[in-house]
Amino acid sequence: MSNLSSIIKSIQDIMRQDSGVDGDAQRLSQLTWLLFLKVFDALEEELEFTQDDYQSPIPEPLRWRNWAADAEGMTGDALLDFVDNQLIPTLGNLPGSIAQNPRAFVLRSVFDDTYNYMKSGHLLRQVINKLAVINFNRQAERHQFNDLYEKLLKDLQAAGNAGEFYTPRAVTQFMTDMLNPQLGETVMDPATGTGGFLVCAIEHLRQQAQTPQQQALLQTAVRGVEKKPLPHSLCVTNLMLHGIEVPSQIQNDNTLSRPLRDYGKADQVDIILTNPPFGGTEEPGIEDGFPADLRSRETADLFMILIMKLLKDGGRAAVVLPDGFLFGEGSKSRIKEKLLTECNLHTIVRLPNGVFNPYTGIKTNLLFFTKGQPTQHVWYYEHRYPTGVKNYNKTKPIRIEEFEAEKAWWGSAADGFASRVENEQAWKVSLDTLRAANWNLDQKNPHVGEQISHDPDALLADYARLQTEAQALRDELKHILAQSLGAEMMVKTATSA
Repeated sequence: MSNLSSIIKSIQDIMRQDSGVDGDAQRLSQLTWLLFLKVFDALEEELEFTQDDYQSPIPEPLRWRNWAADAEGMTGDALLDFVDNQLIPTLGNLPGSIAQNPRAFVLRSVFDDTYNYMKSGHLLRQVINKLAVINFNRQAERHQFNDLYEKLLKDLQAAGNAGEFYTPRAVTQFMTDMLNPQLGETVMDPATGTGGFLVCAIEHLRQQAQTPQQQALLQTAVRGVEKKPLPHSLCVTNLMLHGIEVPSQIQNDNTLSRPLRDYGKADQVDIILTNPPFGGTEEPGIEDGFPADLRSRETADLFMILIMKLLKDGGRAAVVLPDGFLFGEGSKSRIKEKLLTECNLHTIVRLPNGVFNPYTGIKTNLLFFTKGQPTQHVWYYEHRYPTGVKNYNKTKPIRIEEFEAEKAWWGSAADGFASRVENEQAWKVSLDTLRAANWNLDQKNPHVGEQISHDPDALLADYARLQTEAQALRDELKHILAQSLGAEMMVKTATSA
């Protein structure tokens, strides 16, 4: 692992010397398409070994092994000319539909928006030679690289835009474990990002895939849509590293741009696991594809409407949402009314501050629901910091072990979670109460007194209020003293007279 880490670090150091690569996002973009081709070539080697008639969709001179693998191969201007004018344009225009040639389709979707930022062919050759050392055919090294890959994904998020956050692995793991996907079910993330939820689902389902038929089912078990080219490329590479040979079911598109009425039964899935971008707004016109009474420009709101549409009857979902959705009014209230009357929102896990540090301090919640039956009551579970922890950060993130209490309390959906009991961290609220509160889901824990807030804005507001109160007391004290001194002076004057 340390060796792989040092290879990636040295690659990033080489890229920093290149005048064409500006910032972390471009470095990661450059590394991504090179990694993709290296991984693709390694998987092709395995397919050539297992399939006598395997045909690569990549023209022979453009295959990694034929232009990149030789450390003494093309370099300088010749390498730049090859990459800029042959490799990327050809791969970005490969013929083949998703049905007839899915591998070509995947390649084209990755290279359609790919750009070579490096201006030095000699530095590019150094980067390629460093990558050539990694052996993706060795199972142990591939497994190690998965861990390293997650670190790269975090780097991308650190260089990314507001509203797009890397979901901690512990959170994706817990959400997947609680939905418990079964082989034969389809799992979707309509805001896929770099594929964290889908990878968790694949690993969960792989434990059930023993026979060749079951393994074939696993290959088509996940679907995803990601609108930005770089996270899409990372997602496709991520899935290939996790054993999905042809991730053609990962689309580079915006799920929200398609009018809601155009989604039919063929688009519906059994399970949705997602962390939709929150805090952001969609471009004008996107909301026109949604029912007039539910329209919103806010991305997370539109995703909630879409998720309800995309679930099959009886389908299950787990979604990360900020506090703002829980207490928001207007169209948010109507979306929540639809959620509670058309789905069974059986559980909300309230996460503490800092789970998404260092990207945002926004407080988040995990909503679990099943489509087809109205909600009778919502169970809340307050996830607390472990003993001795005051906040999460980059070096001390939330850990999967912390969710053991929730898992022990969770119970079974089959009996309507009948085994659940209220405790200091768990309570339930009836649908009638929520309706009377205009669908406000921001229901406080009744088992604890006034909570100490660590929110900076709230603390500053409290500080300002206390300062004002203190000043008012000082003014009042001065007034009393002045009156007292005035009265004393009057007594002394009268006495001396």
